[in-house]
Amino acid sequence: MSEIEKQQDGRADFDFLLGRWRVHHRILRLRLQGSTDWQECEGTVLNYQVMGGLANVEEHKIEREDGLVKAIALRIYNPASQEWGIYWVDSKYTTLDNGVFGSFKEGLGTFYSLDAIEGKRILTRFIWSDITHDSARWEQACSADFGKTWEVNWTMYFSRYEEE
Repeated sequence: MSEIEKQQDGRADFDFLLGRWRVHHRILRLRLQGSTDWQECEGTVLNYQVMGGLANVEEHKIEREDGLVKAIALRIYNPASQEWGIYWVDSKYTTLDNGVFGSFKEGLGTFYSLDAIEGKRILTRFIWSDITHDSARWEQACSADFGKTWEVNWTMYFSRYEEE
């Protein structure tokens, strides 16, 4: 498959994220409870391709108030559906999540999943935006009313490490 064909079908969507990054995290302490109490912390990311570019792995180190959290985001591209599946696991919970699924359109990546908080069914949404060679923004939001309203509960601001 040529590079042009790869870009047209979406498998190169996350190529912007390859490499080393600094990340500023802003995390809402309580989800879907009307909280306005945020934790801000710093982290680093290393992102690399696997499976010949059909997947990528993102290794996180997050300096949270209660200690270092290590995490992995695994993204897998499905050429048949032209969608990405994104999965997360971290050293705090050590359980692979259900994943979110979606794609990029006009430079904006939008991904959804059905999830649960305290036994209640919710929607989760990831958005990738403001993408340049040296920066990107990721946001996670939840909806208890199946998409009528959204509460943003985590943002990551990515800044590329200077070339060494």
